[in-house]
Amino acid sequence: MAYSIQQTLITQTVQAVKALYGADLPDSQVTLQETRKEFAGHITIVVFPVTRFSKKSPEQTGTEIGEWLQENLQEISAFNVIKGFLNISLSDDYWVSLVNDTLIKSDFGVFAPTGKKLMVEYSSPNTNKPLHLGHIRNNLLGFSVAEILKAYGYDVIKANLVNDRGIHICKSMLAWQLFGNGETPITSGLKGDHLVGKYYVIFDKAYKQEIDALKAEGQAEEDAKKNAPLIKQAQLMLQKWESGDEETLDLWKTMNGWVYQGFEKTYKQLGVDFDKYYYESDTYLLGKDIIQEGLTSGVFFQKEDKSVWIDLTEEGLDQKLVLRGDGTSVYITQDLGTAQLKYDEFKMDESIYVVGNEQDYHFKVLFLILKKLGKAWADGLFHLSYGMVDLPSGKMKSREGTVVDADDLMSEMIETAKMRTEELGKTAGLSEEEKSVLYDTIGMGALKYFLLKVDPKKRLLFDPNESVDFQGHTGPFIQYTHARIKSVLRKADFDKTSPSAKPTKLSPYEQELIQALSAYPQAIEASAKEFSPAQLANYAYDVAKLYNKFYHEETILKAEDQDVKTFRLHLSAVSAHVIAESMRLLGIQVPERM
Repeated sequence: MAYSIQQTLITQTVQAVKALYGADLPDSQVTLQETRKEFAGHITIVVFPVTRFSKKSPEQTGTEIGEWLQENLQEISAFNVIKGFLNISLSDDYWVSLVNDTLIKSDFGVFAPTGKKLMVEYSSPNTNKPLHLGHIRNNLLGFSVAEILKAYGYDVIKANLVNDRGIHICKSMLAWQLFGNGETPITSGLKGDHLVGKYYVIFDKAYKQEIDALKAEGQAEEDAKKNAPLIKQAQLMLQKWESGDEETLDLWKTMNGWVYQGFEKTYKQLGVDFDKYYYESDTYLLGKDIIQEGLTSGVFFQKEDKSVWIDLTEEGLDQKLVLRGDGTSVYITQDLGTAQLKYDEFKMDESIYVVGNEQDYHFKVLFLILKKLGKAWADGLFHLSYGMVDLPSGKMKSREGTVVDADDLMSEMIETAKMRTEELGKTAGLSEEEKSVLYDTIGMGALKYFLLKVDPKKRLLFDPNESVDFQGHTGPFIQYTHARIKSVLRKADFDKTSPSAKPTKLSPYEQELIQALSAYPQAIEASAKEFSPAQLANYAYDVAKLYNKFYHEETILKAEDQDVKTFRLHLSAVSAHVIAESMRLLGIQVPERM
């Protein structure tokens, strides 16, 4: 549905009610929707709200409004009424003009700048292990939301807060020190993040053995966990790090350096990037000034042990510790400080945190505290909470080394894409280098689309084989459709700047495709407002399906009428553009040939 005809129908329906029944119907009470597939029509007007003015049945009211609209709007070719629903059919002239005057223009789907600044924070990895499947969903969501918001007119900053300190980092460092024998990414042949992750798993196994030994000596499990020599050594290492011990800091810098090199390779393969990095090692002491500010204003209170708290019981939450009695930070302390740091640096209107739904409570508390502290910018904070990703084999645990590694998964997806593409014979005439690029494009497109087509809030089961189905609701199906359209345009030697054409009659398949294409700006807007790439992903699939239906039912290259051929080629070019741009905003490339 195009915006212009929607607004026109709303305005004209209001006028119809005034003319027919002498009543003032507010614009907000005119509801439009796409006509259901089983009925004739393109746009449906819901008539029920008007019956209180007409004092007639919904059917009679719909018929009277339909007659008035058809008489006063040349775009309407016919209408029908089903109960309280007025189904409007739009004329061929309207659809042809929509293509020629709007869809083929270079600014179609381009939004003007809003003048608003927005930050999207995503990825937030720990430097003690490589990225896994859950991180992939996080990165793809964050990147795509940022790109969609840019397309919608926002000035967007992509941020990454790296968790590069703490006891979990010390566990990897200590295990490498004790068991590593000087191993490096070069000597081991492992990516740096994989090497450090290996020692995180080694620590956990050795730590469990110590716990079991202490339990065998008669210690309770909780005592054994505290008394195991390895955890005590790790805690000592953390204390050394926090006191600035040079040897500890040198090891930390070295191992983090390995991890960052590994992360960069993974980010490049994923196709995501960042404008700003924050590091927890720089921000973990922030927030103490905010705690003092809250104590002074009475937002926080202090207990006898000097720990600082906030009481959120009136808001249905509980009391929350914001600073320990010994003056050391908890997570919420540094998150308060980092939120202030980000705002001071960028003065953004909105800030989105892309973090899994296991942190829902934490962000409720964080945002509520900032509001109670009187931070006006806290109203622009939003937690984009997403569900976990499962595989048919079940849940993942990083400590036990059973996670689905992001790099391994991406390699498997590309290999699967290669196998499927060769089976279907879609590589004829391509060089080895072109084939390699194609397999990468299809494999990564399959992975990204499968994870992004589902509403972020939902938990999802990722099936690698299903995701590379060229005939299903998948990325490769959409990619193949794009390649098909490009093939048609190449064969026609089509120039999209060539003059448009005006055929006298359109088929239902053309009308249906034009209606879908005209909704491209709405798809961007819906995705932007809901922070949900799924809206745009499913829209791209609908356009691809409708183009394929049009392609199979209508002649394009061999159309006898030159106007019909030219118009259908323009329609094909718009379809390719909308598919390519929709997929680009999802971070997915589309091939020119396959």
